[in-house]
Amino acid sequence: MNQLLNNEESKNTILIIDEDSTLYLQLESILVYDWEVISEKSGAEGLSRALSAKPDLIFLNALLPSKKGLETLVALKDSPELNKIPVIIVANDTDEALEEESFTLGATDFISMPFRSAMIKARVKNQLQILNQIKTIEQLGLTDNLTNLYNRRGFNDKYIPEWKRCLREKSPVSFLMLDVDKFTNYNDTYGHPQGDLLLKILADIFDKAARRPTDFVARRRGNEFGILLPNTELEPALKIAEKIRDSVDRLRLLTDDGETETKITISIGLACMVPSSELNPDILISDAEKYLSKAKASGRNRVCSEKN
Repeated sequence: MNQLLNNEESKNTILIIDEDSTLYLQLESILVYDWEVISEKSGAEGLSRALSAKPDLIFLNALLPSKKGLETLVALKDSPELNKIPVIIVANDTDEALEEESFTLGATDFISMPFRSAMIKARVKNQLQILNQIKTIEQLGLTDNLTNLYNRRGFNDKYIPEWKRCLREKSPVSFLMLDVDKFTNYNDTYGHPQGDLLLKILADIFDKAARRPTDFVARRRGNEFGILLPNTELEPALKIAEKIRDSVDRLRLLTDDGETETKITISIGLACMVPSSELNPDILISDAEKYLSKAKASGRNRVCSEKN
């Protein structure tokens, strides 16, 4: 689903990985009033929680008994889905060798006890400010200026992690490729400003159809859009696609004179599959393109998939 980045610190989530309840409670008491705080007691549980919650910052005890903290740090930095999350290493006392190794392995900061509330908050704010600035810069390169949806690069950036997640979970993923029928004629007839307005309204229709946090919409190029629906079987995806097609078919958009009513239709190609290690992620996209071409060739204003 298309969502603007929110850089308010109060919205950031912090994960604490630490089985020392005393140390954890100290950190939580400092952080909980300004940020959302979640926790896990072991490295393995922390890695799993990080994958599901995608926290903005991680506090990690360097000396976890069940799985040493630095091994967890290495695992975090080796993960394509987690390696951008800043990690602050926490230690019971000052240890220069441990601090040096932590930074070498990718930690962004190192804090030792006793904790000072003002110091902890200042360091967290500093890390989150840097992170939010990076997100904003990345968003500028991943978003389509006209529709505020993800652009093609933004789609690719989000698509692969979702494919991998569905691969791990052995769950289906559906992809809708949508194309505005005879859009060149519409532009030539009513002008490019009217065409731009139409694309914005269509983008809003598509975005509202992607209701879950894992769903997302992209303007892939020109008048072609894509909607990814993870954990969605073919039948539910067909219902979503048909609802979108019908909404556009019933759309009537006035021009600047307030009197001329315009109409447009869309064609949709839908592909659905359960990812496997033998499949290239591009096959889902190419299958949707194939069904979109079939929809165009069959008369436009329709949804085509392996079922029809």
